[in-house]
Amino acid sequence: MARVVITAKVKDAAKWEEAFRTHGGLLGTMAQNRTYFSTNDDNEVVLYSEPSDLDKYMEVLDSPDTAEAMATDGVIRESVKVFVLDEVFVY
Repeated sequence: MARVVITAKVKDAAKWEEAFRTHGGLLGTMAQNRTYFSTNDDNEVVLYSEPSDLDKYMEVLDSPDTAEAMATDGVIRESVKVFVLDEVFVY
């Protein structure tokens, strides 16, 4: 199972969350069925997903539909960072 973390700056975190919650159909095409997320007072967001197919997830993430959704939601595109968690520290 893949684990993906995405961080970004948005214009308004409250408006971003409201708009983000309308994208269930798009998110459902990304080989996942839930996304964990949080925002802070600095208009930063973080999302965590566990897609069953990382290639499909990345394909949809890089699609014009996702770019349009991000623009509509107020995501500052150049701030987006994607991390595929590929290391584990067991202690």
